Parts: sequence; structure tokens; C-alpha cells
Amino acid sequence: MSRTRLSTYTAPPAEVARTLDALRAHYEVPTAFPPEALAEAEAAAGAWAQDGPARLLADGARDARDLELVTIDPPGSMDLDQAVLLERLPAQPHQAGTAAGNGGDIPEPTATYRVHYAIASLATFVTPGGALDAELRRRGETIYAPDAATPLHPEVLSHGAASLLQDAERPACLWTIDLDERGEVVSARVERALVRSRARLSYAQVQSAIDGEGALPRQAPADLPELLAEIGRLRLEREAARGGISMTTPEQVVEVSEAAQAAETAQAAEPASPAGDADSTEGPGPAGYRLAYRVPVPAEQYNAQISLLTGMCAARIMVECGVGILRTLPPARPEDYARLRRVAAALGIDWSASQPYPELVRGLDHAVPAHAAFMEQAMSLFRGSGYLAFGVGGVGVPADDEASDVEEAVHSAIAARYAHVTAPLRRLVDRYGEEVCIAACAQGPVPEWVLQALPDLPGVMEQTGRRARAIGRGALTALEALVLRGHEGEVFDGVITSERDGRGELVLAEPAVVTEIRAGKRALDGGLPVGERVQVRLLSAGPASGIRFQLLRQERP
Repeated sequence: MSRTRLSTYTAPPAEVARTLDALRAHYEVPTAFPPEALAEAEAAAGAWAQDGPARLLADGARDARDLELVTIDPPGSMDLDQAVLLERLPAQPHQAGTAAGNGGDIPEPTATYRVHYAIASLATFVTPGGALDAELRRRGETIYAPDAATPLHPEVLSHGAASLLQDAERPACLWTIDLDERGEVVSARVERALVRSRARLSYAQVQSAIDGEGALPRQAPADLPELLAEIGRLRLEREAARGGISMTTPEQVVEVSEAAQAAETAQAAEPASPAGDADSTEGPGPAGYRLAYRVPVPAEQYNAQISLLTGMCAARIMVECGVGILRTLPPARPEDYARLRRVAAALGIDWSASQPYPELVRGLDHAVPAHAAFMEQAMSLFRGSGYLAFGVGGVGVPADDEASDVEEAVHSAIAARYAHVTAPLRRLVDRYGEEVCIAACAQGPVPEWVLQALPDLPGVMEQTGRRARAIGRGALTALEALVLRGHEGEVFDGVITSERDGRGELVLAEPAVVTEIRAGKRALDGGLPVGERVQVRLLSAGPASGIRFQLLRQERP
């Protein structure tokens, strides 16, 4: 969550907490860790603090403490999964290739860039088959809500011994990926290593440095902003060439004031205080949570491309070694594309029959209401994401040929095979994928505990992911009602982004609410004005009853 000045559309912290606690209870979200699991985590953290680095190196891990790695995360983040170092390699003359299929007359690609990507090594801390391991399978992933996160791992690990904190020696799965001048992969490998992050950076800091408006801390490599932007843009170009899709649409986010945070701290310190006391915090406005729209800065896109790159390399390594788990997304159906073309026509967006869908999306501007409405619909084009565990449990290995990919083995939005391996502090499956890749790169056997767990992992991740998504949706819905409550009768500006059977999706400008609106008896001819600015009056709002708006009129330019 970011901090911002408050508007009048805020939800009081005490009521937010009560509403979200009820939501978590409804979905049986785990609370405290079982004593046995917590004891294992604390023992593992203590063992690392005592002599972990020495033991790691004695077991053959690489000493990579000389690498000038840095983390890039939202401000205040403590569960730091990844640290990165980017290098420009010295120019090398092209050599005639001798690899199979290269008749000796085609130059082999040479590396222009090197990506060092350190991922937190959770296998160092989790004992297979132990109490902590069982609890992690029950949780599956970190669940984020506006007032608090329910972590996958105990904080002694996720905010401590396993997190890639600045100036701390940590075990990591260290990726080394070489790219050519076009950003294509030349080679990729991963190994266990001992690392030390030099600096903890935020996206805003890095973006400011990319824009030439600020400098990074002296501990960070001076060329990081330039190289991140350079490599990020190349990878975006490669994505476009593959037919992949990255949409930088505004996302709905929850913001909290310093006053609200102070109230929460006071409540935690004095649990006997009346719940309503949090609302009386002095400040420039009412303490509370609000909703806003946020567009990711380019630095976030570039950093995401490094993560996607690593996941694609991991998928390739796992397929080549014959065992692993992929993140999958089936391609959109022809009827879904046909529906989206009808939406484009209704919104006045020119989409020629010869123009590929990814190319169309990249040319849209989310600041244009009709474009924003189309992009909202486009995000629902691909559905059915899941996981495919292969090489175990009787599931065959996907053909090692991109042209032979079957639907269940690809991620259609990325337009490539892909695996989750870069967020093991927050997602269970990543620990297993990393261990497969480390074993494959060392030309050793995949650990037995990994092989035993793989067949059940897709089901575990689907079940726990469904719960996390329900909490996320439910929390936003509740906050929308809470920030609007008390404003019944007021008129709001918005855009209707879709309509079906007399029901549409309404996106307000302020507060950042996305909700349903019904056409009603006085609807304009032709149904709701999709993709156009409208004015609506709030009829009612409440966490239990929901939100009701009345369409007043369509704004005319």
C-alpha cells in the first residue's frame, strides 16, 4: 500500500478491520502458525544466524558476495524475493557456428548483456515433510488485504533470515542469463549461492534515475537505471515479436494515510480501547483508507520483464530435463475474439482483419474512455490459468519443440512456456521449480521430496489461489461500499466499460470504484452507453447491501 493525502471518500480503519476480519473468517484464512511450524522456522533462522553462510559454502555453493546485487520493490517491503545485477559484456567477434543444424556458416550469437538474478532460497530453511512444510502447503501463497497480509512463511523467515535484505548474507538461487544484442537468450543457468544485497531500492527511485531526475544510493551500480531500461525495452520487443501481451492498464489500489496507520498502531498497543477511537485521529482530514487508480511506471515493466525472462528460462530447463511444473494459460477461443471485435466496433475502435490482437492493444491509450473500456474487456480474453506438473504421476513431458507446443503447456499471454520461480517467499510452487532447475543445471538428480510433491502441486495452488483471489475481490468490494457510504444522493462522473443483459460495469473517476450499474427503466435507447462518460447518482452503499447507482445522463463533448 502507498500513502497519499486523503480525500473525503475514505473508509475508517476500525470498520475496515472488522469487515476484512469477517471476510478472512468466512474463507477460513489461516491465522497464527502452529507452534510446531513456527518452532521449525525459528530454529532454521537461528541455525542460519549461527553458521549458515559457512555451511552453505562448505556444501559447494558459490560465493557470490562480490556481486553488486540490489532489490527493487515497493516502499516498505520486507519479503524481498529477488535481487538483480545487470552487466554490459565486452564486445566479442562473431564466430562461425559449429552447433548441430548450423552448417558452420551462420555466426553463433554472442552475449551482449548478463543478467544476475538472485532468488531467495527457501529450501535452505524448510525441512521436507516437517510441520512447517505441511503448513506451507495449507497456505499456498501470501494473501494480501488492505489492512494486513497473511504471509506464506513466518516473518522470522519472510522478513528475516530468508529475505534478501540489504547488507545481509543470504542463501539464494542465483541465475546467470546471457542475452545477445537483441535481448534473446544465449545461455541460462542457476546455482545455489551466498549473496549480499547492496541496496534496497524502490520503483520510484529507479524510475527517477532512468528519467535523469534523481540519483541512486552510492551502494547501487551507477549503470543500473540505463541497463534496466535498455534490457527491459529489448525484452518488450521480443515479447511483441512472440505475440505476447503486456497491458499497462490503470489498476485499482488501496491507499492508507499516516493517520490511519497511527490509529492502527494505537489500537494494537491498547486493545481495550473503543473501536471507534481510531476515527478521531487528528490530521488534515478523516483518517482512513481510500481507493485510487495507479498506472505502473516503466521501471516496473522493465523489472517484470527480468522476472518473466527468468521464468521462461526455467521452463525451458525443466522441459529439457524431463520433469517440472509450468504456469499455463490456454489461448483465447475464436468466439472470444469475435466477441471482442464486436466490442471494438461498438466503441469505434478500428481493428482491421489483418491486425494482430497484441498489436492493437499496444496502440491503445488508457486515458481515452473508449480505449479504457476495450482494455477492460480485453483483460478477460484469456481465462483458465493453471499449472501443469509433468514427468511425474504419469504426465508426459511436453515436446521439446516450440512448434509442437500443446495448449496445456504454454502461457498464451506470454506466448511462450513459462514457470513460476521468482517469488518463493510469497508463493509455494516457486520453491519446487527452483530446485528442479538447480538440479538440472548441476546435472544431478531432482530431490525426491520435489518429485513426490509435484503431482499434487497444481491442485494445491488452484485451491489456495482461489481463496487468495476471493479475499482480494471481497476486500475491494467491501472498501468500495465503505468509501461511498454516507454519500448517498451525490452525483459522480464515470465510464461504463461493458454491458450484458441490462447490467454494465461502471468505473468512477473519484473515488476509484469499479462496480455494477443496471440499465433500469429509463435507460437510453440501445442500452447502456458503453465506452462513454456518464453521470450517475449514488442510491445506496453498504458492505452487506452492496452499491446501487442510477444513470442520469450521458456527458456530451
